[in-house]
Amino acid sequence: MKVPEDKCIVLFDGVCNLCNSAVQTIIKYDKKNKFVFASLQSEIGKHLLSERGINTKTTDSIVLIIPNEAYFIKSDAALEIAKKLSGIFQFFGVFKLLPKGLRDQLYDFIAKNRYKLFGQKAQCMIPEKPVKHKFL
Repeated sequence: MKVPEDKCIVLFDGVCNLCNSAVQTIIKYDKKNKFVFASLQSEIGKHLLSERGINTKTTDSIVLIIPNEAYFIKSDAALEIAKKLSGIFQFFGVFKLLPKGLRDQLYDFIAKNRYKLFGQKAQCMIPEKPVKHKFL
């Protein structure tokens, strides 16, 4: 599959309930249609991670890829996504003022415990027809 160069790509854990909720929230507030999605477990997800040399043993939740520019992981990914959304999500940019190490510690704690706190699915989410075009 060809990766769109004019969209930001969000890679997410397809079996994580928290991650799936985050994807649904991004879709809802993506008023400028900037994002497309793929699960980390998908072939395209694995390819995009490998292409960028991202270690899947240390990065297993969310990745934001801006084609031909950069990629972001952990708290940087979440904050970059929030910055590009409409409405109140732009407020989350104030968290960039916190030291990256502190932000990533909190992010890692949530990521490490996400299945216990929010549960997980037996298989990756299958997008429904109205939003299927947003998934790679």
